[in-house]
Amino acid sequence: MNINYGPILPFMEYLLKGTYVTLQIAAMAAIGGSTLGLFFGLSSRRRDPIGFLVRAVVDFFRGTPLVFQLMFFHLGLPQITGWVPTIMTSAGIVFSLNSACYLSEILRAGIESIDKGQSEAAIALGVKKMDITFSIIIPQAIRNVLPAIMNEFITLVKETSVVSMIGAADLMRRQSIISGTTFRYFEPLLVVGAVYYILNKVLSSLGKVIERKLRYD
Repeated sequence: MNINYGPILPFMEYLLKGTYVTLQIAAMAAIGGSTLGLFFGLSSRRRDPIGFLVRAVVDFFRGTPLVFQLMFFHLGLPQITGWVPTIMTSAGIVFSLNSACYLSEILRAGIESIDKGQSEAAIALGVKKMDITFSIIIPQAIRNVLPAIMNEFITLVKETSVVSMIGAADLMRRQSIISGTTFRYFEPLLVVGAVYYILNKVLSSLGKVIERKLRYD
C-alpha cells in the first residue's frame, strides 16, 4: 500500500481553505433557495401567467443537470448578453434557483398535506388570507417536510463540487491542483471526502435536533 501524506502536507492549508468557498456557495444557495422556494411553492399552485411561468422555471431546473445550468449561465449567456458574471455570482444564482425549484416541490407537497378545514375555520373567524398562509399553513407544512428539506440542503453541499467546472477554488478544484502538482491523488481525495462527510454529518445531526424540538413543541 503506497500512501504517503508527506508530499501534500505543505498544501494542506491551501486545500482546507476550499471548505470556506464550498460553505459560502452552500450558504448563498440555502438562503436564496429557501426564499425563492417558498415563493415558487406558493406561486406554482396559481392558475395564471405567474403560476405558469413558475412551473416552467421549475420544470427546466428539475429537468436539466446542474452542471449544464452552471456552464450555460456562466459561459453560454455572456456570449449573447455581454454581461460576464463573476464565478461566485454565477454559482450563487444557479445554485439558488436549482435549490429553489426542488424546495418548491417539497414545500408544495407540505402545503397540500394540511387539512383545508383549518383554512376554512380561520376564514370563518375573520382571519386574513395572508395571516392564514404565513401563520397557520406554512409553519405546519415546514414541520411536516423538514426531513426532506434537510436532505435537500445536504445534497446542496455535495453538489457544490461542480463549481470546479467553471474555475471556482472549492475543495475539488484545489484537490485537482494539488494532485497535478504532487502526482498524489488518493491522499488529497481522502481529505476532501472526509471534509464533505463531516459537513454533511453536522447538517444531518442539526436537522434531527430541529426535528425533535418541533415534534416535542
